[in-house]
Parts: sequence; structure tokens; C-alpha cells
Amino acid sequence: MAVDGLDVTHDGISVFARGTTLGGDDGIAVAYALALLDDASIPHPPLEVVITVDEEIGLLGAAAIDLSQLKGRMLLNLDSEDEGIFTVSCAGGATATISMEAPRRAVYGPCIRLVVDGLQGGHSGAEIHKNRANANKIMGEFLHRIQMIMPLCLTSFAGGSKDNAIPRSCQANAVAMGINLERINGIADTLQAEVRAQYDEPEATVQAFDLDALGGNALSTELTAKVIALLCSTPNGVQAMSEEMPGLVQTSLNMGIAKLGSPMSMTFSVRSSVNHEKQALLDKLQELAAFHDASYSQMGEYPAWEYKADSKLRDIMVETYTRMYGKEPQVLAIHAGLECGLLGEKLPGLDCVSIGPQMHDIHTSREKLDIASTERTWNFLLEVLKAL
Repeated sequence: MAVDGLDVTHDGISVFARGTTLGGDDGIAVAYALALLDDASIPHPPLEVVITVDEEIGLLGAAAIDLSQLKGRMLLNLDSEDEGIFTVSCAGGATATISMEAPRRAVYGPCIRLVVDGLQGGHSGAEIHKNRANANKIMGEFLHRIQMIMPLCLTSFAGGSKDNAIPRSCQANAVAMGINLERINGIADTLQAEVRAQYDEPEATVQAFDLDALGGNALSTELTAKVIALLCSTPNGVQAMSEEMPGLVQTSLNMGIAKLGSPMSMTFSVRSSVNHEKQALLDKLQELAAFHDASYSQMGEYPAWEYKADSKLRDIMVETYTRMYGKEPQVLAIHAGLECGLLGEKLPGLDCVSIGPQMHDIHTSREKLDIASTERTWNFLLEVLKAL
């Protein structure tokens, strides 16, 4: 992609690229900005255009850019994909990892494989509130219940592949002293029924299998117990809902990856639209790590874009949209990341709203930009600038 351009085409309804992501998110934003700068006849207040890089891989450009020369404190953020929706707040986030030393030794005895599968998964921001089970947490509970009736020595554990995705499946192998597969299957059946009843997981399966092996390199029973305790004690899912915006998740976390390597590690995506709640949750994970004699690390932190109760920009945009289209826009917050939080940190008092034309299947090779919506959003943008 550093050498070859996009093979862009259209069907009269949408613009799209053959074989790869179009880049409408955020290519159309750059196009709008350049068109405004290019046409001296368009009425508008003084404009400052900010174009960042690497937004999709961690808001890296917004984190690095120097905005000290900017004078404006109203920001039209052109980074949304649904026409008629004004985004006015988003979550801040960070990735946290708890790691526990996992020395192994040869352990002899009958072995079992435990499997949690068939869960729906989903995005840990946009779908964290949809009552979906986390396979890593279910496996932790499965191991805990088995451990209550027989000693276990873990030989492997693997669940999830991305910190920002709710894990759909998890597998663990263990040496089980005094194994009673019938009792373990009874535990599995009970837990499976509980998961299906408690969560929106009609296809959830919890199973145990007898392995044709007599031992392996495993954690000690004591260290296995500590791993299980950590799996079970860490919080997960929605932690608080917004009082200002009904239905909006305010604070959450997701144990997206859990893996027994060297060391045993658990990685969390932490999000909150209230910065002090995000920090409190990160502090809690760090304290849990210390309590279980584990280490803690953190990366990719970005601030929340907190809801602004008094917004002149939002009022003007809502009035303009209602006048133009005869209906009010939706004013929403999202439980995911936008650059507005980082930009707001650098520009105190920033008044910001995020909008954009209609796009479909963003970040996929099916990404499409709606042509008619692009024109309507352009006309709306011109009217807002005129009003300002």
C-alpha cells in the first residue's frame, strides 16, 4: 500500500475499492477539509485544519501531534460513519497485562482437556453490554469447581487472541490427580446450563475430555491454584453505566487474552468515558496483581472525551440539522475511542462534535461510502460553517 494506489470505482450509489479497504474512514474527512481550503467563496469562520496519521492503530498521530499553535477551541471532528448521528463523548482506554511466573516441572498422572466454546464473542467496546460471556472467565470458574474436588496441575491454557475482542473459546489441559471424568462432566453440564441461562449464549458448550497421556510439564498444584484464583477474582464486563446518557456503558473491561506461556499472562482492554473511573479500574488490576504475587504492565493509554453539558457547537449543529432535514439528529456517546479526548487534553476548553457521511462495512474489503450521503453531509457542513 506504500507503493500501489487503490483501485477505486463506484456503482452510482457507493464509492468502493476493489480488493481492499476503501479508506472512506477517514479519507472522506481529508477530502472535505481540502475542498474547504481550496474554495475561497465558501463562507466560514477562520479555519485550522488538523490531519493526523495512525488513528486506526492506537490514535498515535493525535498523541504525538503538537497543537500549541492552534487558536480555535471548536472542533468539527469528521470521524464518524453514520449520517445523522452526532457523537459527543467517547471512552478513554488502556491495555493492561498481569503476568505471573510459571515455572514447570514434570508431573505424572492422568490428564484432561477442558473446552469452553460456542460463545458469541464481539467487540469489547461496542458489544460489551450485550450480556455475552467471556470464555476465559468461564474457564476460570470451570477450573475452580474441578479444583474443589481434586488437585490440578495446569499444562496449558489459551483463550482469546485480541485484547479488544470478547473471547469466544478457551482450552486448558491439566494433570488431574484422582481423576473422575464422570464428576467433571457433571460439573461441565451444570456450568454449561448456567452460562446459557445467565448470558445470551444459546450455543455455549462446556466440555471435558480424557487425554491419552500420563503427565507432562505442568505448574505445581499451588501455582495452578494461584492462576485459577487470579482468573476468578479479576473483574470483567460492564462496571458502570452512564447516568447522563441512559443506555451508555460508562466503564468496562475485557480479559481478551489469557495464555499459559512463560509467564502466564492475562491482557485486559479497559475503557471508561470518565477518566478517574478508568484510572481506578487500572489501579484495581495492579493491586490484584500484587496480591497474587504477579507483575503488572500497561500500554496504549488514551484519555476519555467526557460529555460537555454546555456545548455551543452542538446546539448550532442540532438546530442546523433540524432546520435542513425536518428532524433532530441523534446525539450519542460511544464506548470506544476517538481522537477527541487526546485533542481535548492539548486544547483545554475544546468544544467538539464528531460527524460523518454514511459508510458501510468499514475496515473491511467491503467498505463503501454512500455518494448521496456524502453530498448531504457536505451541504450540512457548509451550513454549520456559515452559522458559525
